[in-house]
Amino acid sequence: MIIKEYTIQSADGLHARPATTLVRLAKKFKSSMQIKKDDKQIELNSLLNVLGLTLKYGDSISLIIEGHDEQEAAAAVEQFFQEQLKNL
Repeated sequence: MIIKEYTIQSADGLHARPATTLVRLAKKFKSSMQIKKDDKQIELNSLLNVLGLTLKYGDSISLIIEGHDEQEAAAAVEQFFQEQLKNL
């Protein structure tokens, strides 16, 4: 199991376009992925799940990845957060 901590750096938060990209990315791996914010934890397999967290600039989240290809999945998600959710 890999747990990564992230802070949303995009001024727009995690809105529909990057959330869609993140869900598609998660579906490429066999490992299960969850996002945890405060006391809510959701599976990273549905756009509605992700949008339901209403992630805004400055929010801290934990990403939990567990499974056969968790190392590769964690690296891909790390790259996503660095490239897609930085404040431009």
